[in-house]
Amino acid sequence: MRQNGATFPFAIESKYRPLLAPIGVTADRAWARIGSDRLTVKFGFLGCTTPLANITCVEITGPYKAYRAIGARGSFADSGATYGSTTTGGVCMEFTEPISALDPTGHVRNEALTVTVADLDGFAAALRKATGLG
Repeated sequence: MRQNGATFPFAIESKYRPLLAPIGVTADRAWARIGSDRLTVKFGFLGCTTPLANITCVEITGPYKAYRAIGARGSFADSGATYGSTTTGGVCMEFTEPISALDPTGHVRNEALTVTVADLDGFAAALRKATGLG
């Protein structure tokens, strides 16, 4: 799936597919796309977009415990959000201006987002290059 920039599908562990299906997460509905000036992420029925200039940090994290990583979840500790489909690892992005990743109304905003794309190194490198973070 490559259109309007580089698109990175999520890694979806087969044992978590039954947990992710009710929120619409499937192979064709879970991806992160780096466009010319925006990052767009789709995770089943959820999604978000932000200008690349809003991204201040890109870091590979993990592995994770399933109860902390699988599904769409927020953290009160750091105001971050996770779109998680595997425990192997993810890429965490921090933002200058918080984004709305979990609340479609936009009232709850997140200062960071972790995504569990299949190609962690490739996504992190492409995002760093696109944002000028090195």
